[in-house]
Amino acid sequence: MSSEGLTGPSEFRWSPAETTGLEAFQQKKQVYLVFGRVDCLESAVMDVANARKWLDLFGQAWRDRNPQGAAELFTDDAVYRSDPFRQPLLGRSAIADYWARATGSQSGIQVRFGDPLVQGDRVAVEWWSTVMKDGDSTTDAGGLFLTFEDGRCSELREYWNLAEEAVAIPEGWGR
Repeated sequence: MSSEGLTGPSEFRWSPAETTGLEAFQQKKQVYLVFGRVDCLESAVMDVANARKWLDLFGQAWRDRNPQGAAELFTDDAVYRSDPFRQPLLGRSAIADYWARATGSQSGIQVRFGDPLVQGDRVAVEWWSTVMKDGDSTTDAGGLFLTFEDGRCSELREYWNLAEEAVAIPEGWGR
């Protein structure tokens, strides 16, 4: 299968000419990206451009409900805190298991990230998502605090709020 010009519902565009270390495969009308390593980033140094690329891949894994694709964005020993009051997930396998459970019943996933704030190896960014779950539309809005090592996330801390309906993104959000 050719992966030239793959696009997603949020205008994510991936082209092999621009990105290395990624392969695409199709299963049941879904196109998945498989990460050999995250060398699609300009360098191991985190900057706004690399943060946006990483977030695009993270968002695409969410929209595709691709737990392995999401897990590959993290270091082998990553710490993933989806809720400040739960025990953290440790490592790629735990992250993939969590993503399989969290996204398994979702559909119509729309996710957007605000402008990332980058300082050294740390990134902070707001996100907004609308998903269908069990026939009902919900909106989540939250923030990610990320730490990176060599282009992969070594720690994720997430805070979010849920609305039991679709809510439009407010003007000026994410900046």
